[in-house]
Amino acid sequence: MTNSEPLLPERLARAITMAGPIPLSQFMGAANAHYYATRDPLGARGDFTTAPEISQMFGELIGLWLADLWDRAGRPVARYVELGPGRGTLAADALRAMAKAGLEPPVDFIETSPTLRAAQAERVPGAEWHLGFTGISEDGPLLIVANEFFDALPIRQLVATEDGWHERLVACQDTLFLPVAGDRSFDMIIPPDLRGAAPGSILETSPAGVAVLRGLAARLTAQGGAALIIDYGYEGPAIGDTLQAVRGHAYANPFEEPGEADLTAHVDFATLKEAAEAEGLVVHGPVTQGAFLKALGIEARTEALAGASPDRAESLAIDRDRLIGDEAMGELFKVVALTAPGWPIPEGFE
Repeated sequence: MTNSEPLLPERLARAITMAGPIPLSQFMGAANAHYYATRDPLGARGDFTTAPEISQMFGELIGLWLADLWDRAGRPVARYVELGPGRGTLAADALRAMAKAGLEPPVDFIETSPTLRAAQAERVPGAEWHLGFTGISEDGPLLIVANEFFDALPIRQLVATEDGWHERLVACQDTLFLPVAGDRSFDMIIPPDLRGAAPGSILETSPAGVAVLRGLAARLTAQGGAALIIDYGYEGPAIGDTLQAVRGHAYANPFEEPGEADLTAHVDFATLKEAAEAEGLVVHGPVTQGAFLKALGIEARTEALAGASPDRAESLAIDRDRLIGDEAMGELFKVVALTAPGWPIPEGFE
């Protein structure tokens, strides 16, 4: 008789039963680590679709944006680095556009999923993989892209109660997981203008996101370069519960069947901006994805592709509108650029 590895819900339930409720950040981190390690979540047969999978124009315009910035910075020997590159679709499209502009950088991917690494290898042969910035060359500027990366990093939630603010923990009954308020008071870290919020109000923070941002900033300030961050989010701090689960292209209960759905939260761009400036970077934006892609010429690119393939004109217009429409991705998704001191002001942020 062999002993099989317990499923993630069973492991989490056992840990909670033995040691008590765990922070939401621990629950979310374990759930997403399992989720991304065991599947390709993208596309019609997956759970969600990202902008690069909607249209080649998205990656192409980012590639041209990077090439323009690199050119105006003096054409240094630079590396392309992408955080959480999905199937490698964005990178493949961006690298193709960069090559036409004379930029053919070595490629580094920060990716933990074996399944997604295999997909990336098919689209971007020659890429090197890392678990973090450690191992990426320290020589020369870095051109960094993070599309829908920060939203999947674990968050902490603080909840207002009748006796003050407490951390939101995850408890369980059998394998039924549910959020509860912890005992410890967190009143002192709540912004003064939010301390009087009504009971049940939620304040989110992402120490994991700030840690990644600081690591990224340290490399840019030391080596030069720029980073482009694209994600759905807001400028906080603000009250609101944005934790969500997506499964089969529909919203699901984030506490049900951990590891079987993609858990995300909206990104607080004000906190990332503050952390980047504290590390010495120049911050541009945020601007909406719609405004950014329009500034980069997505409408002209759509017309050019439609002219070359008239039979695709309607589908190209639909894809464009999904990327820039106010009711689609155009307004909800935000774009921030971070540049090392002395680097040019990037396009789309003047």
